[in-house]
Amino acid sequence: MQIQLRRIFKVLIALAFIVLSNAQTRAQSISLAGQWRFKTDAKDEGLKGKWYNSVLPDRISLPGSMAENLKGDEITLKTKWTGSIYDSSYFFHPRLEKYRKPGNIKIPFWLTPAKHYTGAAWYQKDVEIPASWKDKRMVLSLEYPHSETHVWIDDVEIGTAFTFVVAQQFELPANLKAGKHTITLLIDNRIKAINVGQDSHSLTDHTQGNWNGVVGKMTLTAGSPVYFDDIQVYPNLKNKSAKVKIQLKAAANQSATGKITLNASSFNTQSILQVKPVTVPYQITNGEGSLEINLPMGDKIVTWDEFDPALYRLTATLISKDGKKEVKNVQFGMREFKAVGQSFEINGRPVFLRGTVNNCEFPLTGYPSMDVAAWLRIFKISKAHGLNHMRFHSFCPPEAAFIAADQIGFYLQPEGPSWANHGSSIGDGKPIDQFIYDETNRMAKNYGNYASFCMMAYGNEPRGRQVEYLTKFNDYWKAKDSRRLYTGASVGGSWPVIPNNEFMVRAGARGLDWGRKPESISTYAKQIEQFNVPFVAHEMGQYCAFPNFDEIKKYTGVYRAKNFELFQEDLKDHDMADQAHAFLMASGKLQALCYKNEIEKALRTPNYNGYQLLSLNDYPGQGTALVGVLDAFWDEKGYISAKEFKRFSNSTVPLLKVSKFVFTNDETLNAAVEVAHFGKAPIENAKLSWTLKTDNGTLVAKGDFTPKTLPVTNCIAMGELNVPLNTIKVATKLNLEVLINGTEFANDWNIWVYPAKILEVKNEVYYCTSLDDKAKAVLASGGSVFFNAAGKVVKGKEVVQTFLPVFWNTSWFKMRPPHTLGILCDPKQAAFASFPTDDHSDMQWWEIVNKSQVMNLEDFPLGFKPLVQPIDTWFLNRRLAMVFEAKVGKGKLLVSSANLGPGLTGMPAAQQLYYSLQQYMGSDKFNPKFDVPLSTVQDILETPSKLQFETFTKDSPDELKVKSKTN
Repeated sequence: MQIQLRRIFKVLIALAFIVLSNAQTRAQSISLAGQWRFKTDAKDEGLKGKWYNSVLPDRISLPGSMAENLKGDEITLKTKWTGSIYDSSYFFHPRLEKYRKPGNIKIPFWLTPAKHYTGAAWYQKDVEIPASWKDKRMVLSLEYPHSETHVWIDDVEIGTAFTFVVAQQFELPANLKAGKHTITLLIDNRIKAINVGQDSHSLTDHTQGNWNGVVGKMTLTAGSPVYFDDIQVYPNLKNKSAKVKIQLKAAANQSATGKITLNASSFNTQSILQVKPVTVPYQITNGEGSLEINLPMGDKIVTWDEFDPALYRLTATLISKDGKKEVKNVQFGMREFKAVGQSFEINGRPVFLRGTVNNCEFPLTGYPSMDVAAWLRIFKISKAHGLNHMRFHSFCPPEAAFIAADQIGFYLQPEGPSWANHGSSIGDGKPIDQFIYDETNRMAKNYGNYASFCMMAYGNEPRGRQVEYLTKFNDYWKAKDSRRLYTGASVGGSWPVIPNNEFMVRAGARGLDWGRKPESISTYAKQIEQFNVPFVAHEMGQYCAFPNFDEIKKYTGVYRAKNFELFQEDLKDHDMADQAHAFLMASGKLQALCYKNEIEKALRTPNYNGYQLLSLNDYPGQGTALVGVLDAFWDEKGYISAKEFKRFSNSTVPLLKVSKFVFTNDETLNAAVEVAHFGKAPIENAKLSWTLKTDNGTLVAKGDFTPKTLPVTNCIAMGELNVPLNTIKVATKLNLEVLINGTEFANDWNIWVYPAKILEVKNEVYYCTSLDDKAKAVLASGGSVFFNAAGKVVKGKEVVQTFLPVFWNTSWFKMRPPHTLGILCDPKQAAFASFPTDDHSDMQWWEIVNKSQVMNLEDFPLGFKPLVQPIDTWFLNRRLAMVFEAKVGKGKLLVSSANLGPGLTGMPAAQQLYYSLQQYMGSDKFNPKFDVPLSTVQDILETPSKLQFETFTKDSPDELKVKSKTN
């Protein structure tokens, strides 16, 4: 019994010790989250009035932004936004007047915050400094203020900070006494002398928003006056060691000596690897000291990459001669990310960057997530789509993003917080020139140990003396820190080349040449042959889909999707509200088809090393750029799944090389198959098989290729397939699928086969290319007329249609063509009985749709729906048609603005569609629902559209401006 009591007593003592230790640990850090006193300072009166000496009257909750707390100004037409607007028609067009009324302000350019404020704002909180903090170094840490911060403790100003990339830290006075004190913050989010560019994603209203406040961790901490100022770990895989560079400091410029011990171990691996500790002496003179320690990692090491993201935790312990103690933990990975010739290598193995651009879209808060879980979700979704890389457009994410990327194995390219354009520039002697160095140095110091931090750029598409400036910027960083690769800037194709870039992120080798017949043989080899370093496509894709109005209800935070509301109401005003979902799905399918073909073109290009999509998810600013297959919340929209997307964007992708996708049945399907393989290791004895099936699953042909080991590279030729198509007697959609047997890797393509000789349809339909007297007579007598209006359209002539959809959006580029988002049709409609189609654009529609005129049906009856309906840009929502039917008088009329008719040589799909329409018109199923006056039809050929686009802005986006070859 006594033994049991003694055991219980020992346990209680141990628990008490743990509780006491935890209490002491907690006492070293005071959270400042909660209620703060608050006051705005729109007239800049606070400094002169010494508001830090007063008790601020209002209340606000931190961490948080003013907008989240419903502080600031109401949104009006006079709101001074931070961001460029190139299409000013919203402010002037009569059609949009109702959205400019007080109480119904709905702006189309970006999401609308609850409140808006740019200027100075004051925040104040009382804190109790414990007596136990005497002789401690006390630091105020604010993880993410936005953006310039002045700090007072009582009436003493202790510092100023201005950064977009790291936490702001302020050291409290050493003689601060225990007891109650007042912390006052003055935060200013205006663009002042340091102008990173009003469209930079670090501050623009296009993306996260130019908010005022503090988010993330807010703490007061107390620690040793002798401390680690910086620890940087430089892995050396060849020597199985790490060089640890340490910067030490001592408060009050004191001198100190003592010992530092380094311990390290892996922490997320199946078996934990312990590194033998190293202890060395240190010396601090006049408050500063530095040393380098070689840390042998042991005979067995684990490396970090996208497949095996093994991590180590370094624990550095400092014990001074007089007993002061400081402990700091550093996470790092044993990895080497290098450029070897024209290729990237991770730990000696080739890597292909399959990336997306993160534009700082966080629609619930208006600022980037500060927690690891949120970033893990983003990276997991990206990985589920086959990606392994993310670029951060003109901003640097918070530390949580690096922690998450390290854990999951994701390569990051953060950037300095600048798009030095649209009112700013670099290399011209402005304050921004030094600020970029300061910010990137802060990034490297705070995040440089994270294995995922593989690449860095100054920022996005600058103006100014950029070649000289960015060349020096690259030289500076290459000499300073070899743990990552550097490119001066991420740029479009017209920007000058920075000669000492370690890799290129630029346009010029992207896009689809679908002004010509689609194929899957061409590459970007010609466009990149000038570069002798790895090439990554800048902002690939930018193909738009129609808005998803179901998304509106997701905006339950600080933002509202007033832009979506405007587009939805405008669609209703144009009598198409019931088609919104169909427009989304049809345009989305075309968007996905474009992404698939562009990514495959990149994967089959020799010496091509990656792409950065713009982007996997939607971009809610710059006019509303709905370029993602995911919405702004990283959720699927319903037209392509992650699994489907991953088939053509994965570490290993089968590729088809075929000269066209539309055949006639007197031809042979000749195609070659190759593989792009950038997996963890070569695939030994890989067996590939293929099948060719009809849409209902009937097997047409199949085959296998000779087994072959797949090295880690692309352009791996597997063999050819040759399938005579003479057994196919009617118009047929086929699907060709290639599998790497025994793996998840597969890919597929649609192929269309049409009869080479189409039987003549004998009916009483009058075919014409003008509404001549005979056409009118036929209609008057109750007959049927097929009117080929190609090239004759006036009402709708301003709408430019190509097979490709809208690029980025028509607002940002001032209605630059194309203006449409593909077509919508009903596959079950009898008109398509002999023309296999889905409800959206696919390759067989190319020769019919590309550069065909469209008709504006603005004067047609309400509810009228065409047979083939081009989907207009959501900024105008015009009722468009390419093929429609109508009752005209006693007769029946079918009109096509696409060139359909007899004698179309070399256009088998167009021939087949014309044949199908002729069959339909000769059948009893041809019974148009709506009566339309002949004058209304004729007006399409005579009168311009009533709704015309007009921009009131003289300036153009920089993407449309010619760049200097040298600067």
